[in-house]
Amino acid sequence: MLNDKLTVTPKHEQAADVVIEFMAEKLKPKYIIAIGGEVGSGKSTLAFAIAHKLKKQGVRSKIMDLDDFYKVSPLERKEWRRTNGIDSVGPNEYDWGRIIHVINDFYENNIAVMPCVDLITDYVDEVKTNFNGVDVAIINGLYATKIEQADLRVFIELTYDETREAQLFGDKEEITAFRKKILEREHQMVQALKVGSDLFFDFDATLDKYHL
Repeated sequence: MLNDKLTVTPKHEQAADVVIEFMAEKLKPKYIIAIGGEVGSGKSTLAFAIAHKLKKQGVRSKIMDLDDFYKVSPLERKEWRRTNGIDSVGPNEYDWGRIIHVINDFYENNIAVMPCVDLITDYVDEVKTNFNGVDVAIINGLYATKIEQADLRVFIELTYDETREAQLFGDKEEITAFRKKILEREHQMVQALKVGSDLFFDFDATLDKYHL
């Protein structure tokens, strides 16, 4: 996402070290890390920290933010959700066909055209990226751990109350009564994907980590 706020802290650096150590023995060409978890839990920041550390090791990686792949644009999504009801909120809002297409471009060293949401205008732009020579794709998003091709699944825990606080701090969207219902629904959908992850982080508990 364009113009997103990222603040890399020691806890993100430490988590990135854990992820890289975990994947070190299993690293192969065209390796996919999927980072899932609650809204505002630090998925994008962790993805950046991992990519930065891999670069220092001479490993070329690229980040995919699944929030760019919603079927309905940010300018239309709120009304779309009101029209279709709260039960429409969830993984099916993503354009999985386009996500898989980009993943295939990654595997095949192709040039891919990906959507990119500008958080200032809420317009969906497009970015052209070259996957030639890129060995690691770091894919982050609420439902990223659903990706079947993922070699490593990372889940970041955040309670519902912490999610609301993160939204207020990040200033991404006004917290209305309807937005609270959406956060509750997303919390339920995300928690359902927790099982099956390889690494679990709870940044609010001083970087507790578990193998699931």
